[in-house]
Amino acid sequence: MDYNNLKQHLSANPQKWLITGVAGFIGSNLLEELLNLGQIVVGLDNFSTGHQHNLQEVESSVSSDNWKRFSFIKGDICRYSDCQNAVDGVSYVLHQAALGSVPRSIEHPINTNASNITGFLNMLEASRLGKVKSFVYAASSSTYGDHPSLPKIEKNIGNPLSPYAATKLVNEIYAGVYARTYGFKTIGLRYFNVFGARQDPNGAYAAVVPKWTQALIENKEVRINGDGLTSRDFCYVANAVQMNLLAANAENEHQDNVFNVAVGDRTSLNELFSLIKNALLRHNIGNETVPIYQDFRAGDVKHSQADITKARSLLDYKPSHDISQGIDDTMEWYMNFLKSN
Repeated sequence: MDYNNLKQHLSANPQKWLITGVAGFIGSNLLEELLNLGQIVVGLDNFSTGHQHNLQEVESSVSSDNWKRFSFIKGDICRYSDCQNAVDGVSYVLHQAALGSVPRSIEHPINTNASNITGFLNMLEASRLGKVKSFVYAASSSTYGDHPSLPKIEKNIGNPLSPYAATKLVNEIYAGVYARTYGFKTIGLRYFNVFGARQDPNGAYAAVVPKWTQALIENKEVRINGDGLTSRDFCYVANAVQMNLLAANAENEHQDNVFNVAVGDRTSLNELFSLIKNALLRHNIGNETVPIYQDFRAGDVKHSQADITKARSLLDYKPSHDISQGIDDTMEWYMNFLKSN
């Protein structure tokens, strides 16, 4: 079933969903899409990296009737009782809650492990015992580690290069064990550099797109790690939302599976900088800023690109945005966000 048909099906047959990390970047985008489709949604977040203003923005973007379908639980996936409470009566779990960032994990491996492994297992077990139909979780392209081949194919992974990558690999191992041992439907989504509206530009671990966008809007320095030739498969958040909903509704024979979530392309950091700068200049924002180059960042890989053949063939995934379209849409949001803050 392609995404348009799935949305029609969901609108006609509302279900109850749980989004962990609902106040975060991807979580709040999932919330907006599900509410616009008339679904019943429970959100769980402890606001360690998410924000109340993300939920407020979703509230302002959906109808009042649809907003009434949302209930929020302030809780922590590291507390099993919170996980049990959150899955009550839920059909589908979209598990986004985690401590992201390779650098953060290198500095704080214990905290990363607690959230990404203990918290993950708590949600997995609570969902199984709660008889959830499917458990879709945020995996990561960092799982490919030092495997040299491009593009990245799901079956070929290397050694993790950071504590964060190690936790995401353990997630996949646990999910596979639950599928084989209990017959529990789990699907992992290996995100490749997802970007878009509501991605936080602030903080030491901000991702590159929001960080550079804010710097260019505020006429501040932009720093590039390495020579700028490092490349990534940048994926607009609408593509990630699509994959979450397709995966949750996938046929049962696809349980215990992982899929790349990307567009199947590569963009260098130098190219990304030009795309952001030119998109802002079209709005008469920014100037002819030249980036400053610094040392390559520990734990990073030089190049990353996804093969999305598996997602296309098994889930009928069709990316709605390439990087240029995604950057254009994202700039509109950041201009408004930074103006109001």
